[in-house]
Amino acid sequence: MGTFENYLIAVRPWSFSTSMMPVLLGTALAYPSLRAMSIIVLLLTCISALCVHAAANLFNTYYDYIHGVDTSLHDDKSKDKQNAVDNIDDRTLIEGLLKPNDVVRLGLILYAIGTIAFLFLTNFSPAKEPYLAVIFFGALPLSFLYTGGIGFKYIALGDIIILLTFGPITVVFSYMAQAGHYSIYPILYALPLTLNTEAILHSNNTRDMKHDLSVGILTLSILLGKRYSYYLYCLLMYSPYIIILYIMINISWYCFLPLLTIFYAYRLCEEFKNDELIKLPNRTALLNFLLGFLYILSIVITNTVRKEQQFLF
Repeated sequence: MGTFENYLIAVRPWSFSTSMMPVLLGTALAYPSLRAMSIIVLLLTCISALCVHAAANLFNTYYDYIHGVDTSLHDDKSKDKQNAVDNIDDRTLIEGLLKPNDVVRLGLILYAIGTIAFLFLTNFSPAKEPYLAVIFFGALPLSFLYTGGIGFKYIALGDIIILLTFGPITVVFSYMAQAGHYSIYPILYALPLTLNTEAILHSNNTRDMKHDLSVGILTLSILLGKRYSYYLYCLLMYSPYIIILYIMINISWYCFLPLLTIFYAYRLCEEFKNDELIKLPNRTALLNFLLGFLYILSIVITNTVRKEQQFLF
């Protein structure tokens, strides 16, 4: 493959829905208070969020490689490790498709592009610049510290970073960029997506818990063990539907749409229970996309119908 294809694989574009869905959700929640939605603001918000997400993916790859997380697994030729080897998130460094310096360089470039997009965003957004800056420049180092610096991922605190970054922080950032003011409600509406996104990470960490323990990594899955990790996974999977059901009953019946995915969620919980973990993170990510799409669509429909009558909140 050529260099461009290698770089494209390194940024893991298949994971971008976990950052784009919160951006679209924040925009959908801001819609009732807008005279007209700003496409420019939405585009710049997407670019800044995507660049930070892609850069975080690259530094995750780099530090996993430096710390020997992926390399030791790749070097182990035993049959019981082969399936895990095939599911390493990014193989660009362990297979020599890119050099470590290339990954770091691209990560820094993406952080720079994301920052430039943010600076343009402050000129078009009605939000006061300091408030947006606090959110953006608070989230950017968190995305790096997941594996870089402190390395929250390696000391069982990575789940907190994911819960914050791919949930309330991104949703509020997108909401404020469009609406121009802060509100607590986007945080509450972000919970279903946030919990489901955390389920992706938790299933991934549970799948890799034996290997992570062997290389000295401590994750929440390791602390809980397989049995309680299953209970937490079920909690993360079913809680969004309880919240959405509450929204449907108290706000609008249009919000029933995400409930259509509950049978898929049940099937994934059964796979976890039966220790079918190899493909579970990918399947959970697909559920995240479907749930997020239907959730945002239901809010857009609700706000469109009720904009002339009553705001969503």
